[in-house]
Amino acid sequence: MKMVIGGRWIDKPETIDVLNPYDQSLVDTVPRGTNDDVLAAIEIAQKGYEINKELPVHKRISILKKTAVLMQERFDDLALTIATEGSKTIREARKEVGRAINTITISAEEARRINGETLPFDSVEGSENRVGYYYRFPIGIIAAITPFNDPLNLVAHKVGPAIAGGNSVIVKPATVTPLSALKLAECLFDAGLPGEILSVITGPGSEIGKALVKDDRIRMVSFTGGVEAGETVAKLSGLKKVGMELGSNSPVIVLNDCDLDKAVESCVSGAFWAAGQNCIGVQRIYIQHDIYNDFRDAFVAKTNTYKTGHQLDEDTDMGPMITPSETERVIQWVDEAIGQGATCLTGGTREGSLVKPTVMENMPPGAKLDCQEIFGPVVSLYRVGGLDEAIEKSNNVDYGLHGAIFTNNLNHAFKAIKEMNVGGIMVNDSTDYRVDLMPFGGVKKSGLGREGIRYALEEMTEPKVVCFNL
Repeated sequence: MKMVIGGRWIDKPETIDVLNPYDQSLVDTVPRGTNDDVLAAIEIAQKGYEINKELPVHKRISILKKTAVLMQERFDDLALTIATEGSKTIREARKEVGRAINTITISAEEARRINGETLPFDSVEGSENRVGYYYRFPIGIIAAITPFNDPLNLVAHKVGPAIAGGNSVIVKPATVTPLSALKLAECLFDAGLPGEILSVITGPGSEIGKALVKDDRIRMVSFTGGVEAGETVAKLSGLKKVGMELGSNSPVIVLNDCDLDKAVESCVSGAFWAAGQNCIGVQRIYIQHDIYNDFRDAFVAKTNTYKTGHQLDEDTDMGPMITPSETERVIQWVDEAIGQGATCLTGGTREGSLVKPTVMENMPPGAKLDCQEIFGPVVSLYRVGGLDEAIEKSNNVDYGLHGAIFTNNLNHAFKAIKEMNVGGIMVNDSTDYRVDLMPFGGVKKSGLGREGIRYALEEMTEPKVVCFNL
């Protein structure tokens, strides 16, 4: 498949293989973009910005609405693409397509709600004859750097509001999953988006991403990825807006007054969705001591019902890790924890690209599985005396994206809401619950700013004050 620069589909002599992570079979090839391609895309994006900021809002709305219609018409192809180039099962991929359609639809809806307000200048002595207001205007070229784990919807989360707000956008998709982003671009262009407004450049992040981030003509970098890469982006970006979602090590608190069956069901799903390659996936579960054994036994039993296998098999519950190196890393972290005293209750092994759903207990403080983001199908169980201890341990990491608590006591719920240091807390639900209209982001090393269409639009526009001296 070709990449696209300013609406023109471009091939290159050097290509990158897109491989099915299950068996490393060839899915497609994409061009290996270069620094020169980035410069060309930025030149065209400057024109795209001038075009989009002058487009009437109703035209932006129309383009985005038609894009959503085309995505629905191409639903099966988009789902197959996600499940073939990435780790998601075909059932998980279908859900992602549905979410991406919703994301683009919300972008169309929010385009008409980029509001300003009047300002009471006469509230200050000496300004009695002044009246005015502010309105929001687009900031310019947005660089969108996206990960592999949601190769369609996370692109939509950046492209949708960028276009709705009147900007132009250059997408650098994950090198291992570029096809979904390119197919979203096809839908946008077929819906009537002027070509200059959007580019999708495929190639290595070390070259493409670096060139995008450093260029002063880029006015905002919207990045989703790991902490180390995020720190590099922050250092290179200079004086421009930066929005980042950098992952987590999500904690769940399970108290003895909860619905135990519901907690088990939700936490198993939250731990192993997309083979655990999920920034808000359940990684640590703090269980009150008097229900610990019951929860543990039920959790392990439910985990053992999961069927791993090829992503396109309708019966598969969990697919492969994205690359062989990631498969090896996850097993290394598990083995390292066991060597430090942890106990593996189930899983902890691999079969080709598949890591068995893994449940750990007796995790020693400071182990990688305890304090870093595993981004794989591994969850650790901890016994705690009560809510205070659970909150303290939940907060004892450098991340703070989502947390969760299972309880039927409102006082307990609100204590956790107040004291858990996270960007979002789910009550009687898994940490991996998200709807695409909510503000999404974290604290500490989990990122900067918020996604979610309305909130991304605020980042991608600026207020301009207008004052009349009558």
